[in-house]
Amino acid sequence: MSGTRVLVTGASIAGPALAHWLRRRGAEVTVVERAPELRPGGQAVDARGVTREVIRRMGLDAAARAARTETAGAYTVDVDGNVIETFRADDDGGDGYIAEIEILRGDLSRVLYDDTRDGVEYVFGDRIADLTQDADGVDVTFAGGDRRRFDLVVGADGLHSALRVMIFGPHERYVRHLGRMMAFYTVPNEFGLDRWLISYEETGTGRTAGLRPIQDATRAMALFSFPTVDLAVDQRDVAAQKRLLRERMAGMGWLAPRILTRLDDTPDFYLDQVAQVVLDRWSSGRVGLLGDAAFSSSPLSGQGTGLALVGAYLLAGELAAAGWDPAAGFAGYERRMRPFVEANQEIGRAHARSLDVPGPDAATGPEDWPADLIERALNGVELPDYAGVPDSGAPAGPPVASSALP
Repeated sequence: MSGTRVLVTGASIAGPALAHWLRRRGAEVTVVERAPELRPGGQAVDARGVTREVIRRMGLDAAARAARTETAGAYTVDVDGNVIETFRADDDGGDGYIAEIEILRGDLSRVLYDDTRDGVEYVFGDRIADLTQDADGVDVTFAGGDRRRFDLVVGADGLHSALRVMIFGPHERYVRHLGRMMAFYTVPNEFGLDRWLISYEETGTGRTAGLRPIQDATRAMALFSFPTVDLAVDQRDVAAQKRLLRERMAGMGWLAPRILTRLDDTPDFYLDQVAQVVLDRWSSGRVGLLGDAAFSSSPLSGQGTGLALVGAYLLAGELAAAGWDPAAGFAGYERRMRPFVEANQEIGRAHARSLDVPGPDAATGPEDWPADLIERALNGVELPDYAGVPDSGAPAGPPVASSALP
């Protein structure tokens, strides 16, 4: 074992995925999450292309498939519910509009947490309040008052990363809004949904609404999006977010009014701007970034989870291959990942443009994107075997779990 002590912030997808690989490479890993527990629900996330190979190498293929939404396909419909287009989950070898492996964000987070909680220390209900680094390590002060020293710190705390702000400065420098907002929440399945996603795009406005099946057939996931320019959202004020959604979707046809009546009693409402993160570098000294914190491609790319999982594999592998030297490890990770990230961010921007002006004057949609761009976004990254790097292939220590730092 290396004995390298690594602190990871964020326990959604990128953080636990990185913990998996760090642990297997011999590091001692702590994951800190400001929420009191894992967050359920969220949008459906997909595993396409090379991401499926990462899941296989993690030994989680069976668990991931067991957690799938099992969506058979998708219909786009007009305002009266008439089907306009049909997409199937087995289109394009399972890498199409509906991916073969499609999981709710919260369900995938649970799979990754269950896989890593033995041998990884999880700390819920806390966060980094301050950190200072020197040539040999990072001193971290937690909001709960504890102080500890780590060899490396990695921020996997999402689009609104607090660690990124500490190291690289305000969000405005790096967050690029794509002119839309999206909302997700679960509702009772009173719409007859049966393994098929239904999506409606209102003519001339760019507003969309949809319903997605989930594993619990008694419920469904509601989806809304609408165009907006530089509209600020208070991530802590859920009531204000719900008011905003009602205002922006007012007068929309199809099933939208019925879906909106369930806003007040949903347990897992989420609304945010559709945005990307563009950084010249993803590390500074002994502190690095992963997933949306480093390179959000936006939900419109369909590849945010893929970037997180592939990035976790490469970051842990490159650090271990470099003997845990941060400069060499972070540099190798960025060199391998950046072309893959850029292709997926290009997909996200193209998708946003295609929604800006619906109808005959719309920008080209997914069916018109260059085949080489799609291939680069799905498979445009090499996964080294890291044959000379330690790999326990199993938990590297006894079960460790805590709700507060010792």
